[in-house]
Amino acid sequence: MELENKKHSFNCMFCGEELQYLQEYKEVECIYCHGKFESNVTCKSGHYVCDTCHSMNGLDLIEKYCRETTKTNPMEMTMELMKSPSIHMHGPEHHYLVPAVLITSYYNIKNEEKTKIKKLAVAKKRAENVPGGICGFNGNCGAAVGTGIFMSIITEATPLSKESWGLANMMTGTTLISIAKRGGPRCCKRNSFIAIRNAAKFTEEYVGIKLYDYRKSKPKCSFKTKNKECIGNKCPFN
Repeated sequence: MELENKKHSFNCMFCGEELQYLQEYKEVECIYCHGKFESNVTCKSGHYVCDTCHSMNGLDLIEKYCRETTKTNPMEMTMELMKSPSIHMHGPEHHYLVPAVLITSYYNIKNEEKTKIKKLAVAKKRAENVPGGICGFNGNCGAAVGTGIFMSIITEATPLSKESWGLANMMTGTTLISIAKRGGPRCCKRNSFIAIRNAAKFTEEYVGIKLYDYRKSKPKCSFKTKNKECIGNKCPFN
């Protein structure tokens, strides 16, 4: 079947049909790994792709890119990564992309490559626990969580930490508020851009490291044609 070899970068990864989000959960089978899951998301044709299969290629690409790059501008890294067909229009891979480029920026600036590689692996493991759709169903956008992962990792926060615990949670909270103020529907690109800008501002203010000049540098989104729910001129990156 021809569709089985074609990977769509938006809507249903398998067939390209529009996704349906339901309030109630039901048992579904992943079209790729055939695992059984409880989910409230399928496409109009009934296809379901689990988060692991949805993100598999994208997560590996992000880690490999970030391990090897010497760039320090996290927004520039983000724009390059998002051009890959492995990074879908929407998907949980963005929950790793955000902390990965921030960690890469931070440790490249500090010239600590070995530490960067170790921290990228930690961020990947943590980000894999942030499911797709968490923004609408749990009220906690994965891009915002990604900034908290970043801050937790660079400050080595734990549940028993004092100052670093507060910084990690404040990082997530301030980013989440910025994303929430823009309103829905979700856009993983827009939310990632907002998250990275917020993280750069926060890191400069509280950690004393300037990741990039977020005041002067603002990305111009080129993904509008792939996003049926694009808010157009209401988006700050349109």
